[in-house]
Amino acid sequence: MKRSLVTTLIIGVAVAGIVGGLHASGLIARFELAVTGLISNYAAATRIVSGKWQPGIVLPLSLGVAWLTLSSVPRRRSRLLVLFLLIELLGLSWVCSLYRIFFQPLPSILAVVIAWLVGEGWIVFLRRDRSHLSRSFFTGRLSNKEFRRLLEGAIAFDLQPRGHEVSVVVCDVANKHGLAEDSGPAAFAETTEKFICDVADRLLEAGGYIQAADGEGVVAIFGFPDSNTEHADKAVHVALDLVQRYRESRQNNGEIPGDCDTHVGISSGTIIIAPLKDGERRALLTSGEPIELARRFCAANRFYGSHILIDTRTFDLANKGIVARPIDFLMEVDSQDRHEIYEPLWLASEAKPEHIARRDSFWNGIVLYRKKRWAEAYTEFQKARGSDDDAPLQFYLRRLEPLALNLTEMSSD
Repeated sequence: MKRSLVTTLIIGVAVAGIVGGLHASGLIARFELAVTGLISNYAAATRIVSGKWQPGIVLPLSLGVAWLTLSSVPRRRSRLLVLFLLIELLGLSWVCSLYRIFFQPLPSILAVVIAWLVGEGWIVFLRRDRSHLSRSFFTGRLSNKEFRRLLEGAIAFDLQPRGHEVSVVVCDVANKHGLAEDSGPAAFAETTEKFICDVADRLLEAGGYIQAADGEGVVAIFGFPDSNTEHADKAVHVALDLVQRYRESRQNNGEIPGDCDTHVGISSGTIIIAPLKDGERRALLTSGEPIELARRFCAANRFYGSHILIDTRTFDLANKGIVARPIDFLMEVDSQDRHEIYEPLWLASEAKPEHIARRDSFWNGIVLYRKKRWAEAYTEFQKARGSDDDAPLQFYLRRLEPLALNLTEMSSD
């Protein structure tokens, strides 16, 4: 915004100076009289708008047209507005002539036309430069739809290093290490490649920016470069869709290998994004705790048997649209801080009453477990049982069975 205002002032003042100089010097006097003679009669005028007033008219017009051209107003609409302004200037001169007032419209018309042409030229120059930079930074990392929006200026992208509020999604093959041991290198590479391509395509379609896609998984950022306040909702929704698709594909023997599954970790917060200027290839530096946490959450799924784990920030942002449950706390590597993690289960619009009841029983079990009320926690977890294989539930039941058994024996004694 600041740069646009400075550019507007420069263009407006420069155009006003050029037009004012031409008018004051008399270089365009004959042309002025010829044009004005078509709509006004100078000889019949009893009053004349002095040339001293021209700078006061030309400068606001130059600034206004420059600002209009450089603003986010669609170009077709701005061109129509400029055309209407030119017609109004001619109409103003004609109306003044009816009252025997002579108003010279040509300086104002020149100011409008020149300011518009300079503004259009500046936009073309910026778009050419923007297009080159956008292709350098975003080719293959955004969907075609989002890339077009970026080129058209619908998505504002500032090359200055700054923080972005985003949600980071990390997806990886669930049983990657076992798959590598059970199959040969060629089969493992083929399976991993299919997984990376499939997941990356789906994250792109959902509007994510692909930060990485390699043997360590796919990392997508939602909320960049388009600053969208619904980045957490998008991230969790696409994660649920991925898990559902892989579940259905295994059941139906689809294109995805039957022994391939996905784990997802999501973390929301602020990351730093800055362009790397050194080196032959342009790239974006992305760094921040959400990236590290999303990787940890993705890996933690192996321990709990879950498919998706999110942090508290993501849960707070997206909880109105999803049904989720608390799982556990993850400790920081180098401090005593803890991160509570949640497991999204269903979209709120798709959850049935029995789903909500099971989620609530599991949630109560977690609360009682943390209070070390083992027998009551075990009872609540039993209520959370369903027809499907619930690995996190089995995780807690296995922990509680010996504790609940001991309590039963002690009470019987």
